[in-house]
Amino acid sequence: MTKVLEINEVSFAYERRLILDRIDLMVEAGDFFAVIGPNGGGKTTLLRLILGSIEPVRGTVRLFGQSPQKTSRLAGYVPQSVDLEKDFPVSVLEVVLMGRMLTGKIFPRYSAADHAAAEAALKAVGLHELGGAKFGELSGGQKQRTLIARALVSDPQLLILDEPTANLDHRVKLEIYSLLKELNQKVTIIVVSHDLGLIASYVNKVAYLNRRLVPHPPGKISPASIADLYQRAAAPPGVVE
Repeated sequence: MTKVLEINEVSFAYERRLILDRIDLMVEAGDFFAVIGPNGGGKTTLLRLILGSIEPVRGTVRLFGQSPQKTSRLAGYVPQSVDLEKDFPVSVLEVVLMGRMLTGKIFPRYSAADHAAAEAALKAVGLHELGGAKFGELSGGQKQRTLIARALVSDPQLLILDEPTANLDHRVKLEIYSLLKELNQKVTIIVVSHDLGLIASYVNKVAYLNRRLVPHPPGKISPASIADLYQRAAAPPGVVE
């Protein structure tokens, strides 16, 4: 299988507090990889390393065989939250088009190809009829689908999501993960999640992160096996030596 992500002996610290300690991780093309663990365990930090917005103090991160700073354009990112006021006058289509915005452009001009890509992304997440709706008036699930479309509009090879179902009810969570499972047929996925029981039906690999990364043992992934991994793998925070 093609290696999408390779992390070798990576550590990261902030103000002498060790956030990540000797992380090893490999994600292959076609994986649906879930990272679980407690708040403050380093999950979002790990995503930032993968995207190249920060660099490790030790070890190496390779995204599609190169440093993330060179290849992060191949990854689409869905953050845990988006800072848009409910009354902010932006449409669903405009939010999705932001994913085609070139860095440094304050007043972007989108091409016909950009609009076609945005329409295709909205169709992929089931919102093709809501392109003209105001983003702030959408339901929580529809907003999350819009943000997924924004990440997809650049045609990434890797989709990274940080808590994509936070604050959603169970039915909507199922819909979002079913959508991600469908998208996984075309794109590799890494997701950070607290939905321990739910993810078992969708992902093919799981690892627990709390400073150290502990992979799920070989074998069938189930709610019970994920819960057992979570209980066994807890590790206390550390200090840089």
